[in-house]
Amino acid sequence: MTYEGARSINGPFLQVLGASGAAVGIAAGFGELVGYGLRWVAGYVSDRTRKYWTIVIAGYALNLLSVPLLAWAGYWQVAVILMIAERAGKAVRSPTKDAMLSHASSRVGQGWGFGLHEFMDQVGATLGPLGISAILFYKLGQYREAYLLLFIPAVCSLILLVFARVSYPDPSTLAIRKIELQKARGFPPGFGIYVLAAMCMAAGYADYPLIAYHFQRHHLVTDAWIPALYAIAMLTEGVSSLAIGKIFDRIGLWALAGVTVLTLFFAPLVFGNNFRFALLGMVLWGIGMGAQSSILKAVVSGVVGAEKKATAFGLFDTCFGMAWFAGSALMGWLYDFSVAGLIAFSMAMQLATVLILLIYIRRTSRPAGA
Repeated sequence: MTYEGARSINGPFLQVLGASGAAVGIAAGFGELVGYGLRWVAGYVSDRTRKYWTIVIAGYALNLLSVPLLAWAGYWQVAVILMIAERAGKAVRSPTKDAMLSHASSRVGQGWGFGLHEFMDQVGATLGPLGISAILFYKLGQYREAYLLLFIPAVCSLILLVFARVSYPDPSTLAIRKIELQKARGFPPGFGIYVLAAMCMAAGYADYPLIAYHFQRHHLVTDAWIPALYAIAMLTEGVSSLAIGKIFDRIGLWALAGVTVLTLFFAPLVFGNNFRFALLGMVLWGIGMGAQSSILKAVVSGVVGAEKKATAFGLFDTCFGMAWFAGSALMGWLYDFSVAGLIAFSMAMQLATVLILLIYIRRTSRPAGA
């Protein structure tokens, strides 16, 4: 609720503070770069120091408390720093949190445990933007009050985290497997091709702050509708990720290729000037995000051996984040000069993703999900 609620209005807020489209694109992309690039480092430090709870609590605190501080950001540069800090906090806490979740899920079933996590994550990602939408509807565009509202779920989350720390104080019982880098000497055939496909996908996938910036700048919707559209996309992501995951289990990477063909049309829809098309575009954007959350990492887990998973995930996240940053920065720059150029770039990158995936499928001797 906290950080997804904020992300639903970060773009318009930066526009109000005087940021350009390029600045919004670079800020959003760099935030994702930090959010992905630091995860490998955070996981490695967590295992080396064994300060699991300390790292998790510190990451959550930075992730969540950066959001309400945006209420006092008087300059867009200050707001960007806080937005990047929020992404950094998520990066710090994510690896250890996932390991804790994996251990806890062993008692109820890994599928149910992670499925429940994804469901609750998307419920929060829907409720947060809807709450922001209500605030903007009644306050007529008061972004600062909206950010302050998010202080409530942030504090609730931290209180629950401390309760979990008191209830399960011994990190050794969480069975976090140590990352053994010395065993990761190589990757399976075609792994580089798959990483390249994921990078093309990331480069051409516009982040919501830039999309929301477009909505605000062209008065396509009212301020209250901007977070509501994000909530619709998050709900779509949650529902579609379950369906896409099931399809992937049956037909493998053809599912990702098919979804990418469908979602490459989100860019001309959301960056146009028609509300109904924009609404359809946000649904397609949400479906694409659902595919990314349910399939991309599953492929890595399926083709890389246990002794190489940590390095593979670290490499994958770093490459994905770098591509997202480069693509977001370029699309932000293109937006200031040519929206048509932005749309063409986005669609070209998604099409390149499909073509590279087809090459990967042909070169792989076994199904990617096996």
